[in-house]
Order: sequence, then C-alpha cells, then structure tokens
Amino acid sequence: MTDSIHISDDFNGFGILIPFVKELGFVLNSYEGGHSEIVYAPSAEHMNSFEVAHGGALMTLLDVSMATAARSVDKSYGVLTIEMKTSFLRPATGALKALGELMHRTRSTAFVQSGVYNEQGELCAHATGTFRYVQRRPAALTQSLDEGASAPKQTTNAISTD
Repeated sequence: MTDSIHISDDFNGFGILIPFVKELGFVLNSYEGGHSEIVYAPSAEHMNSFEVAHGGALMTLLDVSMATAARSVDKSYGVLTIEMKTSFLRPATGALKALGELMHRTRSTAFVQSGVYNEQGELCAHATGTFRYVQRRPAALTQSLDEGASAPKQTTNAISTD
C-alpha cells in the first residue's frame, strides 16, 4: 500500500491528509489540552437502512475524535488505535459533534473517551479507547501531494493511524 502525506493547515482542520476522514467529511474544530471537537454532517451514503448515521461511520468519528484528543498534548506524535469499546445509545440524526477527552497518558499510551452528540445535545454514542503514541515519519520521507510523489511503501499491524 502506498500512502502520501502532506503536512498543511487544511484538510478539514486536521493538517494532514487522512483519506477516509476526508471522504466522510469530518471537520476538526479544535484539539488542544487533551480535548478535541469534530463536527460531521452525514450524507445519504453514510446512512444505514433506518436512515440514521451508520454505526461504522460513528465508530470512525469516535476513533478520530479520541485520536486527536490524545495527540492534542503533543502534536508531533501520531497515534495508533490499540483497542476501542463503543456503546450506541440512540439513533444519530442530523449534524453531529464528537467531543474527545484524554483521560490519562503515559509516555507511550493514551487512555481516551469520546461522545457523539446530536443537534439537541443528546448523547448518541460513546467510546473509550487505548492508543499508542508513535513517532511520525521523518520529513524526508513525506512527499507533497501537489508534487504527485508518494512515500516509500510501509507496512504496519496497526488498525488506525489517525
């Protein structure tokens, strides 16, 4: 698998291209001091047969929200999802907001939680997760998407590299 990374201040506020997040249309409003806020307006393609946000899209939103909360204390690091537990409390409709919170951190591990809220402020889904802090690839290995180059092929056993 070839992936490209472009560090910038755009990409819906994330500052780095995360193709799946871009596809879903998440917008990062903030990530500072152990907290993150991401907004998401699910499109028709992101709905399930009950016409509410698909659980997989919500789990991705929770995962990314926790990852950005974990990274908010030291943005030079990336994180990998080790494990995640999700509870769905009510159907998620309309514009959604995920609020992530770093609960505890060690040198290499973050323990995080996040909730997804609807426009009425009702909790629709909640997750807890454990993330591993990892060094980002050296700048020499990253290539601009505008240059059309791709980074060297790398493999990982990680599930998420948010």
